[in-house]
Amino acid sequence: MRIGTVVGNIWATRKEEGLQGLKLLIIQQKKLDGQLSDEQIVAADRIGAGVGDDVILTMGSAAVRSFSTTNICPIDAIVVGIIDGTDES
Repeated sequence: MRIGTVVGNIWATRKEEGLQGLKLLIIQQKKLDGQLSDEQIVAADRIGAGVGDDVILTMGSAAVRSFSTTNICPIDAIVVGIIDGTDES
């Protein structure tokens, strides 16, 4: 899993059938030190994250399996949690 911050939304009126009804977010990933990286990715969201939220992502085959049992869904990243806080030592 990875941590990132939602920095934007994507709207697409035409998209793959497996993506219909999904909210797509632009996520800027965070480094281990908590700083934002330069890398941005697009992630599907079914839990209602919004711009400014820190989120937990899962990517790759884990993202597909968490969404679909048929493994044909065209998703590479999905938001699996909205972070309320962290405790690092």
